[in-house]
Amino acid sequence: MKYSIGVKSLFLQLGSLLFSLACFIVISKSLGLSFSGLTILLAHAGLAAFLALVFKFDWWWVPIQFGFPLLAYFCFFQDIPPSIYLAIASLLVAIFWSTFRTQVPYYPSKSSLILPLVRLIQSDKEIKVIDIGSGMGGLAISLARELPFATVVGIEIAPLPWLISRIHAIAARSRAKFILGNFYNVNFREFDVVFCYLSPAAMPAVWDRVKSEMRNGSLFLSFEFIVPDVQPDISICIDNSDKYLYGWHIY
Repeated sequence: MKYSIGVKSLFLQLGSLLFSLACFIVISKSLGLSFSGLTILLAHAGLAAFLALVFKFDWWWVPIQFGFPLLAYFCFFQDIPPSIYLAIASLLVAIFWSTFRTQVPYYPSKSSLILPLVRLIQSDKEIKVIDIGSGMGGLAISLARELPFATVVGIEIAPLPWLISRIHAIAARSRAKFILGNFYNVNFREFDVVFCYLSPAAMPAVWDRVKSEMRNGSLFLSFEFIVPDVQPDISICIDNSDKYLYGWHIY
């Protein structure tokens, strides 16, 4: 059975906590030493972060694994009203909604992506473009403005970013359309260009969809994250950095 990254992270936290406690109990009884709760907590946090590296979690899980127990410890000793916890939890759920299940955290797209994308996508005929995981909609709205012959669609599973993108589109009088939902329920065959800025963990499954659904002559684009073991046809450096816009022509 395959577990989501969120479940694996929970197991890692629990496992490192139990192992740390067991080690300190053995050391305490064997050597007659005593340890503060903070010492045990730091050992647990460090072990959790180390295991995230060992099990090859994406890099952002390392600070999360280290910081989570420290944050929980801090909050436990603060006189914080339960309503504050509820408000924070509700906000995080609205933003990150299915990150644990999809393994796709929220990444805001760079404005410097717009010009390279427009140059790749521009056409004098009607085309359909979709941004899968469109976040707060800035990229899709910009593309709709710069590509007069394109129908631009953004799909986002997290409610709050989707709502913000809808409000943004209305305020900007944009032609971009935004859908609340999972991009795995969208047929890529309907689109001439599919763009994504997801995560390394999501790319193999997305590529399977691309190969099985996208039509000949269409274009698949990904910012920063490459398809494993598949050479891109397009590679454009963004902002003179180590981040690239990758593209694959579908034949």
